[in-house]
Amino acid sequence: MPDPRTAPVVEPIIESEQLLADGLEQCLESRPLVLEIGFGRAELILDQAGADPDRTYLGVEVSRKRVAKAGRRVERAGLENVKLIHATAEYLVERVLPPSSVSECWINFSDPWPKKRHFKRRLFQPPFIARLAQVLEPSAVLHAATDHPGYAEWIDDVLRGALDLVNLHAPERWSREAPLRRQTGYEAEWLALGRSIAYFEYRRT
Repeated sequence: MPDPRTAPVVEPIIESEQLLADGLEQCLESRPLVLEIGFGRAELILDQAGADPDRTYLGVEVSRKRVAKAGRRVERAGLENVKLIHATAEYLVERVLPPSSVSECWINFSDPWPKKRHFKRRLFQPPFIARLAQVLEPSAVLHAATDHPGYAEWIDDVLRGALDLVNLHAPERWSREAPLRRQTGYEAEWLALGRSIAYFEYRRT
């Protein structure tokens, strides 16, 4: 049996350029890939990866501080099926991930950018969602959530306009019932404040 003191350390943080150059199979192994965009405090990605070792969990976050902090949590948990990338979601989806490579995707509580002059900064934009649909495998599910009413309307408009995605809550536009997953810290706080949350589930056709 190998001595754990001399076993190679598996680094949870990977550079997007390395993933682009070396490819998914070499960097992430040939397991089904679950993508979380904007993992925040990393509660969900750690919880899911710990309960599901047969899939690889890839998290992307624009905050380098959050990536570093989450990386330390991954190492303490001993999870070898989690990889974290410091990058924008747009760069990862549009430049790095190949078509039909993601078996499930989570986007929980992305910044609603509530001021009208900032709407262009919202993650949910038709070109981005069109590309995201292409990196999803056939029948893969995209999960999204927001506590912001105006952003819920915006997300609904964008997702309904995506040709390759079908709403699993139809004829309702979204659900108020949370999916079967761990609550994020922010989600628990907002629910405690009495906020309503819109949950979206769309399947790649």
